[in-house]
Amino acid sequence: MAELNRHQERQVAFQTLFSLAMNPDADVKVVVQQVLNGDPEIEWQGALPEQVLTLVAGVTEQVDQLDVKISDHLAAGWTLDRLGLTDLVLLRLALYEAQLGQTPTNVVINEALQLAHTFTDDQSRKFINGVLNNILTAAE
Repeated sequence: MAELNRHQERQVAFQTLFSLAMNPDADVKVVVQQVLNGDPEIEWQGALPEQVLTLVAGVTEQVDQLDVKISDHLAAGWTLDRLGLTDLVLLRLALYEAQLGQTPTNVVINEALQLAHTFTDDQSRKFINGVLNNILTAAE
């Protein structure tokens, strides 16, 4: 495959960010390559996809600011520690992409929910949808 579509880029970025959250000392490029090699739907050869590296670097660099935004929109008594790692990584990725301003808010939310459909359950999808709607509609 010569190029990834935007959904595949987000999925590879999500899987990379999840892996890095589990192993923060891992080399980003090695993890991206492992994700690409491990996905049977992707036949990747060549240089690593720049958009994936950009998303991963952006989320990694801004993780503290993204976590503050998420924390500010959690229900009373909830902290980031209560969130599942999958939910947290999906929220971070969606918020980072939204703040870039290159993708419409409804597309960012829809893409996050598609990833949540693949990697989480119904309860997590509803939670992610609620948090993203609260944060992103408040920002508009």
